[in-house]
Amino acid sequence: MRIIGIDPGIAIMGYGIIDDDCGKFKVLEYGAITTRVGIKKSIRLKEIYDGTILLIEKYRPDVMAIEELFFNKNAKTVITIGESRGVAILAAVNCGIDVFEYTPLQVKQSVVGYGRAEKKQVQNMVKAILGLNEIPKPDDVADALAVALCHCNSNIMNMKLGSLK
Repeated sequence: MRIIGIDPGIAIMGYGIIDDDCGKFKVLEYGAITTRVGIKKSIRLKEIYDGTILLIEKYRPDVMAIEELFFNKNAKTVITIGESRGVAILAAVNCGIDVFEYTPLQVKQSVVGYGRAEKKQVQNMVKAILGLNEIPKPDDVADALAVALCHCNSNIMNMKLGSLK
């Protein structure tokens, strides 16, 4: 299965694309879609949408795993991140790709084994699990890979539970 993991944001949207062959992971690509500060938000959202479409067309993922919004005291930030999530989800749906959403707690639990893990712990586990030489930068990229790994682990768990029935 090929997964595109997304850590949404308006200035930086992290992505990671991995293949999962029964728990054996191969990293295909990771990086960030960035938008320029100072341009209209509608243009920035279009750039995120277009960038996501390009990734989907190039790598043909089977599913998208995207991080759900976390609580933030700044309502404007929450709305903007929600909008960037929306255009990424729309891009996937328009390409016929199923979307799975995971909370930050689920991602941390899945990757580190502890839902309240620190960001650095998650980053180090992403590096170790995927056999990377260094922690992907910026942080949003490591987070996107963690979301993709979370989906892989959730999928493996669902398969195991299904076989128990």
